[in-house]
Amino acid sequence: MNGSPSKLLLFAAGATVLVIAIAVFAPWVAPYDPLEQNVISRLKGPSAAHWLGTDQFGRDILSRVIHGLRASLGISAAAVAVALLIGGALGLIAAYYRGWTERIAMRAMDIIFAFPVMLLAIGIIAMLGPGSTPTAIAIAVVYSPIFARLLRGPALVIAESDYVMNARSIGASDLRIIARHILPNLASVVLVQTSLLLSTAILVEASLSFLGLGTQPPSPSLGTMLSEGRNFLRLSPWSAVFSGAAILLVAFALNLLGDVLRDTLDPRLRGE
Repeated sequence: MNGSPSKLLLFAAGATVLVIAIAVFAPWVAPYDPLEQNVISRLKGPSAAHWLGTDQFGRDILSRVIHGLRASLGISAAAVAVALLIGGALGLIAAYYRGWTERIAMRAMDIIFAFPVMLLAIGIIAMLGPGSTPTAIAIAVVYSPIFARLLRGPALVIAESDYVMNARSIGASDLRIIARHILPNLASVVLVQTSLLLSTAILVEASLSFLGLGTQPPSPSLGTMLSEGRNFLRLSPWSAVFSGAAILLVAFALNLLGDVLRDTLDPRLRGE
């Protein structure tokens, strides 16, 4: 096996860590307050004072992109974590107990999975109201069935393995068997799918914010910046261009990391 996959993994991991670091340390990295307005300097192009220019209110675009990245990553990460917790737990329980437990849990997931992602997310936000928290809840709900279906398949195989049967025969509790014998063997699947879903969650969050259903102004959000910037494309396209580029780059970095992890951790793909 040549060194290119490891180099690609290092590149993807480095890009992802860089994006997360920028988001985490946004208050210290951003050169200006993202809410600070300067009407005299509005709709300016990139300059020494404002590297990415200013928006229609004279706010620094670089600072708003950095804080918008922080908001988008925070919402998406929280949503995917909740989806993993709920959907993964239902998938494991369904695979371990089988019978009516499996039928009820998976049919409930199938009902949710039948709805288009954006349509269901918009419907949930319509009931809860716009904002960051409802957006995270909506994304978590629509992604829970993905984790449930993903973990149920391999968990069914592991639940019938010899070492799980041996653990049952010596009287190990169900919780111990799931936590010590089944869940660790699903770590690679969870890691890959989490990174892939995080990249798509960024796009869903940006889309909802673009529609005015996500993070509400004046709080910075990449989707909101893209929506506001489209009204000034001829006068000053910088807000729309750079916010769109930020969405593209962070989704690309996370998706690339997921693809490389899948190729690296899947034994069937190691020789390719």
